[in-house]
Amino acid sequence: MAAYDPPPPPLRTAWLVVLLLMPVAFLNYLDRQMLASMKFSVMADIPSIGSEQNWGYMLGQFKWIYALCSPLGGYLADRFSRRLCICASLFVWSAVTWWTGQTTTYSELLTARSLMGLSESIYIPAALALIADYHLGSTRSRAISLHALAIYLGVIAGGFGGHVAEAPNLGWRWAFAVSGYAGMLYAIPLVLLLKDWRPQGPQERQASGSPLNTLSALVTNVSFLLLVGYFTLPALAGWVVRDWMPAILKEQFGIGQGTAGVAATLYWQSAAIVGALVGGWLADYWMNFNHRGRIYVSALGMACIAPAIFGVGQASTLGMAIAFLILFGIGWGFFDGNNMPILSQIVAPAHRATGYGIMNCVSISCGGLADWGFGILRDRNVPLSVSFGVFAGLAILSIGLVLLIRPRTE
Repeated sequence: MAAYDPPPPPLRTAWLVVLLLMPVAFLNYLDRQMLASMKFSVMADIPSIGSEQNWGYMLGQFKWIYALCSPLGGYLADRFSRRLCICASLFVWSAVTWWTGQTTTYSELLTARSLMGLSESIYIPAALALIADYHLGSTRSRAISLHALAIYLGVIAGGFGGHVAEAPNLGWRWAFAVSGYAGMLYAIPLVLLLKDWRPQGPQERQASGSPLNTLSALVTNVSFLLLVGYFTLPALAGWVVRDWMPAILKEQFGIGQGTAGVAATLYWQSAAIVGALVGGWLADYWMNFNHRGRIYVSALGMACIAPAIFGVGQASTLGMAIAFLILFGIGWGFFDGNNMPILSQIVAPAHRATGYGIMNCVSISCGGLADWGFGILRDRNVPLSVSFGVFAGLAILSIGLVLLIRPRTE
């Protein structure tokens, strides 16, 4: 006899889950992005940071800790409660955000960013898996894209951090304190309002099992390995754009820290919002006719990202750089909104959070190396055209990887 299949939740409940998670996604990326846009104020206030290489190492260390802990965070979300993982992650990283604003030495800042990487690593795998659980296919790309919209808004808000850091009555420490308090307060109602639900249909029913069994199921899945590679290659450029673009624009075009922070985030993240919403709708629509619809939409996004990355490295004016960043944002929205939906087509629900955690582990570990390495290249005055040309080539290679994925029919 087949096991009992619980009825799917009402669509309004599924969308409520997304709306409840959007403030968390906003804070998740606001807390990360602020530091990049406040670079010059933070380095002036904490002289022991010393060099570009140290700054890049600090950015990279966050990613390495985040990456190494992501598979464990994903497994906990698969094995136990996605709701509790999300709420605990929010509360702890918000407390660390507050403490970041109290640091006075480079070693303290490194410790704070490491703790933030540990605490934030649980959220994204758990949240995206929960959304995929509630949205059973016909609305999945749109739901993930709406959640991504909050991420992009968080990055945009973080881009204004340079203005806050330079404000005489505010400052970078004030911004971290306010963000920390906001997250800790929101975690309290969230744990009461958010609910777990998982699909248990015949094609979906599969126990998570031991970590070894889960890992075996994933690493023997060729399509999953292809998705890991596809997820990783463009992320190298994505992290450098997020973390270094404010400093690049300031130095290349002689603009202020606040203006550079806004220019480096507002335009491409706004374009990413448009790309995510359009790409989410297009992917769900295309799936009505072809079960590879989400893959094709994501590949279209990557076809925008490759020339955009190359163009940013060649830009001779601020306007030209912004134009290429806008193209990058549109492509990123197509790409970013469909990674979990594609993952959901190739692995069982009981392995989705772990799978996304592994994707994060590989991608962000490499992103940390990219941040660190980019800082070294900047110290050695390697031209931007060379660095971004390599990133563009990797994005082109990733298109081939995603087109090789073989999803199951939903």
